[in-house]
Amino acid sequence: MLARIITNVLRQDRLWSVLALVVVSTIAWAYTIMGVGMNMSALMMTAMDSDMPMPPGVWDLAGSVLMFAMWWVMMIAMMLPSATPMLLLYLRVADRHEPGQGQGNTAVFAMGYLLIWGLFSAAATGLHGLGEASGFINGMMASASAYLSATLLLIAGLWQLAPQKYKCLDACRNPVEFLSRIWRPGPRGALRAGILHGAFCVGCCWAMMLLLFVGGVMNLYWIGGLALFVLAEKTLPFWHITGRMTGVVAIISGVVVLMTP
Repeated sequence: MLARIITNVLRQDRLWSVLALVVVSTIAWAYTIMGVGMNMSALMMTAMDSDMPMPPGVWDLAGSVLMFAMWWVMMIAMMLPSATPMLLLYLRVADRHEPGQGQGNTAVFAMGYLLIWGLFSAAATGLHGLGEASGFINGMMASASAYLSATLLLIAGLWQLAPQKYKCLDACRNPVEFLSRIWRPGPRGALRAGILHGAFCVGCCWAMMLLLFVGGVMNLYWIGGLALFVLAEKTLPFWHITGRMTGVVAIISGVVVLMTP
């Protein structure tokens, strides 16, 4: 009886995939909270005033790699939970078309998805470095310029109202239709699908992610708030209305920041 139960559990590819996603997401969140190897944890930075004078980061090779790791781990923590419905659907479809290869191909799909967020993280790291070098971003990894904050809020708000934003979002909110259009068999097809899904996901969320510079890149309130926003945007019904309202609020906030002395 015990052997039969163990065998049945081991056959539950869906269960093991969920557990793997939970473990990876938990590790990414824990590493983010601990500060991703930096001198100060995210908990400490969240408790501090974002205007507190702090020396800028060291942007040599090692420092740049560490900053890139911070961004990528943070993106994994924020985005992987919202990608879970797509990953589980891909597992089911892959098992149906290629029995015995579902888990492996789903892992490849996830790698392709996270690779695209790695490219976004590299771009964000570059912007981060330029911002600190020019004085627009301070040592607390937050905007030191009202003009930068206002610009990022306006960009995020306008993108929330743009039709292109919702074309990308539809790919995330309608995974069945998305997979029916881009499905290809095998690991190469899985990698292609993961890359395409990651590209649509970045297209949907990039402007909101840049708001981390407004509230503080390592501010857990902003990290958690944006992660919940993305999850709700991809899963809750009638979110198009809320998303557009969020865009209007972001635009108004940008104008207020710009006009405040």
